[in-house]
Amino acid sequence: MFTTWAIALQIMLRTGAVYLLVLVGVRLTGKREVGQMTPFDLTLLLLLSNSVQNAMTGPDTSLAGGAVAAVVLLSLNYVVAELSGLNRGFRRVVQGSPSLLIHDGQMLMDHMKREHLTVDEMMRALREHGIGSVAEVAIGVLEVDGSLSFLKKDELPESVRARHRTRFLKHN
Repeated sequence: MFTTWAIALQIMLRTGAVYLLVLVGVRLTGKREVGQMTPFDLTLLLLLSNSVQNAMTGPDTSLAGGAVAAVVLLSLNYVVAELSGLNRGFRRVVQGSPSLLIHDGQMLMDHMKREHLTVDEMMRALREHGIGSVAEVAIGVLEVDGSLSFLKKDELPESVRARHRTRFLKHN
């Protein structure tokens, strides 16, 4: 199995450090759903996973070494998910917050630029939601899971639009 328990502990510490590094990196790169991944995103994810593998297990390429790394990754993921469910501040740090991209029929270009979304991507998302024009949209939001949500002007009372406008513009 292991030469010593020190090797197992070293794998645990290395794996934890890599998990945190990748979590921060993924958080900083923006919001995208797996279904919205471009070929570039998928390639990056695959190469990233391959590049950090040796950093986690070091010279130990045994089945036991890989199992220790997998258990640490699953455990850390469970802990992060639990903390996210219990603490709103922690959840905001890990997951981020929604971003307002369309307000009263106008694309907010600086918000879209910050989220690395193009006008073409926005128009495609509108069409997928059965919306023919940006002018029809009261509120368009990039959710924390990477999905785009739209509320049409005719579906939203003015009092609600004003409340959402204040909330999203304050955070963005």
